[in-house]
Amino acid sequence: MRIATIEVQGASRVVIVDEAGERYWDIADVVPGFAGDMLDLIKATPHPAQQLKPAGPGQPLAGARLKAPLNRLDRNLFLVGKNYHEHAKEFSGSGFDSSAQVVPSAPNVFTKPASTIVGPHDAIESHPAVTQQMDYEAELAVVIGKGGRGIRKEDAYAHVWGYTVVNDVTARDLQKQHGQWFLGKSLDTFCPMGPWIVTADAIDPANTRVQCWVNEELRQDANTADLIFDIPTLIATISAGIELKPGDVIVTGTPVGVGIGFKPPKFLKAGDVVRIAIENIGTIENRVR
Repeated sequence: MRIATIEVQGASRVVIVDEAGERYWDIADVVPGFAGDMLDLIKATPHPAQQLKPAGPGQPLAGARLKAPLNRLDRNLFLVGKNYHEHAKEFSGSGFDSSAQVVPSAPNVFTKPASTIVGPHDAIESHPAVTQQMDYEAELAVVIGKGGRGIRKEDAYAHVWGYTVVNDVTARDLQKQHGQWFLGKSLDTFCPMGPWIVTADAIDPANTRVQCWVNEELRQDANTADLIFDIPTLIATISAGIELKPGDVIVTGTPVGVGIGFKPPKFLKAGDVVRIAIENIGTIENRVR
């Protein structure tokens, strides 16, 4: 099931989108009395595939604007660095990695503020006064449904509400200059997300293709089977001492093929178009402004 946030005639609404991406059903018509946003829906429906049952022909999606599915969070996103084997190698050899380990021995978790989130077709600001080394990172994001602390790996998938696509845009010069990743990851518009959230039953997160094109050049093409730390490990690691809450987002890392991996590096510039597709979820496409 695909669940999106759309804008119709200036008003936002949460909707179910059909598999063809052509028609939608308003959640307010499926859940009587519902008048909230995606975060409210996640809190109200821990098992959306079983609880949300659209009826009737729906309405045409054409003419509606797709927004970031989760444009309000209770706190920062959780992100994981160097979490694909081949990307860990390219990052270690790029000159931008200040750590001693090529392949991390434990998940490298950092945060990105929710204020960075923009929609699946919104512009990415180039911030030319701040960075000259802007990079793309195609990533599978996990949306938590059932919260908890001390979640065991064997129970982790029971806490997943769904999955979406994220571009973890990064200012590499800031990342290198400051020796930590927050500033380089956190400029406004540096988290395109969408086009919707698919419910947890819709994909196999351990065997899913992740691709990224820049100006129609395929740069990243990998499978989540290359993850160093799988999703249960990430959920267990983060929740060990931090209570995960409904609506929390864990962005699982990017595969090989980012701009700094090329010699010379291929950084983004104004006018570039970045398209990211994740198998059985969908595609986001954003132009750099």
